[in-house]
Amino acid sequence: MIPDYLSSMIVPLAWPLALLVAWLAGEAGQRWLALPRVSSYGLVGFLMAEHQVGILGKIGGDLLSLVADVAFGLILFELGYRINLRWLRSNPWLGVSSLAESFGSFVVVFVLAQGFGLALVPSLLLAALAMSTSPASVLRVVNDLRASGQVTERVLHLSAFNCVLAVVAFKAVVGYWVLATAGSIFHALWNSLAVVVVSAGLGVMFGVMVPALLRLTRTGTRDATVLFALAVLLLVVLTHGLRFSPLLATLAFGLVSRHRRVVFSQAQRNFGTLGNLLTLFLFVFAGATLDWRDAVAGFWLAMALVAGRLAVKVTAVAMFARLAGLSWRKGVLTGFALTPLSVFAILLLEQTKHLGVGLVDDLAPLAALVLLLDLIGPIVTQRALIWAGEAPFGKES
Repeated sequence: MIPDYLSSMIVPLAWPLALLVAWLAGEAGQRWLALPRVSSYGLVGFLMAEHQVGILGKIGGDLLSLVADVAFGLILFELGYRINLRWLRSNPWLGVSSLAESFGSFVVVFVLAQGFGLALVPSLLLAALAMSTSPASVLRVVNDLRASGQVTERVLHLSAFNCVLAVVAFKAVVGYWVLATAGSIFHALWNSLAVVVVSAGLGVMFGVMVPALLRLTRTGTRDATVLFALAVLLLVVLTHGLRFSPLLATLAFGLVSRHRRVVFSQAQRNFGTLGNLLTLFLFVFAGATLDWRDAVAGFWLAMALVAGRLAVKVTAVAMFARLAGLSWRKGVLTGFALTPLSVFAILLLEQTKHLGVGLVDDLAPLAALVLLLDLIGPIVTQRALIWAGEAPFGKES
């Protein structure tokens, strides 16, 4: 730990210093080891956290969580914008494979957690989180590689579907916990069903209003990107303040915007410099929430969960690959590319703190799970896309 007299000097510079170190580590890792930048960002955040080096101090407060939600909101908007729901109608087996790998992950992780002696509610929460694939990691790796092709598009679509299913399952578990502890059906429904419906509804409303505003003002592509960013900021602040789900709202916003025929150009993907900076902050923030003691305590369960979750996702996607118009080999690679989890799980848990629920304290294995997949997940996604022949440069540029 850092001495008190040095701590008082470092505190005002902690986040700028951490972001600078993370950026340098990301560039060095990419250049010399061909590692995804986001893996280095998360590692730096973890090392500089309160219970490690201690530079960043205690992670808490609404401001940091709000900034993280805004950063993730931009990513989810872009992901939602790239989703084509018409593909599900023409290729329903894509949806079937999504359901199979998501709910298969839920069952396997729940059984493993129970087998390791974890209590019922933490086991359910871990299972719900394990359904997801972190869109922050996937989208950043895809954009950096400039990847395109069948595997890339399936990974993006499955990641989006996983997010929706995981949020619904997670909120259902939280509703069950509220009902079991407080005995209030109203509060249970409000913290589960109402949150999902209202959050999605707000996203749909923004997805209708913002494109209409663009058409009314005849705004150009670059200015449209600015408006989208401002709309995401407003939507995140609104849902964050009302205790709804910024994750689900921004994903719905992007999805509806795409189907309103609004152009979001390739040049403005990742929201330029603003998006890069916020992505850097997001991964440092996620890493900084982890405690090495929790990671050590939950290491063996986390290893089992990683193996079980990955086996289910690879098997389920590969099983339906032929029916979904994909070769068996590319189906396996698609399953491997769904490995990342970290940021999504951290932010989803952060949104439960207002309930006074000690969920994070009951989920020591989550720290090890997130740390492992924060570092390894983006690398697996990167390798899968390269082996699928969908990364034109063979490494991040």
